[in-house]
Amino acid sequence: MIQLPVFDVAGQQVGQYEIDLAVLAPRINKQLLHDVVVMYQANQRLGTFRTKSRGEVAGSTRKLYRQKGTGRARVGTRRTGKRVGGGHTFAKRPRDFSYRLPRKALLMATRMALAGKIRDQQVVVLQEFVLAEPKTRQVAGVLKALNVAGQTTLIVPAEHDPLLWRCARNIEGVSVQPAAQVNALSLLLPRRVVFTRAGLDALLGRLLPAAAAAAS
Repeated sequence: MIQLPVFDVAGQQVGQYEIDLAVLAPRINKQLLHDVVVMYQANQRLGTFRTKSRGEVAGSTRKLYRQKGTGRARVGTRRTGKRVGGGHTFAKRPRDFSYRLPRKALLMATRMALAGKIRDQQVVVLQEFVLAEPKTRQVAGVLKALNVAGQTTLIVPAEHDPLLWRCARNIEGVSVQPAAQVNALSLLLPRRVVFTRAGLDALLGRLLPAAAAAAS
């Protein structure tokens, strides 16, 4: 059982959050994490590239000069892939790179990523993210009070917060993602992860109901 300190927006500890890592993720499977991260990155590829083959390039199909008697090597059409302006020998075509791993594997990878962040002391729990005014400096001040300023940081509220998102989007390296959209890749990319207490409850409730019941 690990007890995470809970802070307010001023950086003062106001409580503790208990979580059992043995229930959340007894061990870290690096191969599973790698496979899941590669899947998410592959799903982000657009695959909208396209190049012309030699049959699609404009130009005559006649030989540039006769085959024999010139003392030079034989050549063919100017549309060959060996010449500048010719078509590609293996022309690229639009394709879909996306694929899907089993849902249980994705959930387990997210649990492992969260457990790894907690073990590495890269998780900060905030009682609640309340902004006095809709200003970017308010979010920057909270991050500075939590000693995570200047680091790539993911802020995880329980639900989508348009005000928090607008105030944090201008800070370099800071992103906001509701608990329902958090996955293994989004947890592993940033250096630090700042959860609101409700956000961590929501994420644990999605990943492992038993873990949410054990947490307080």
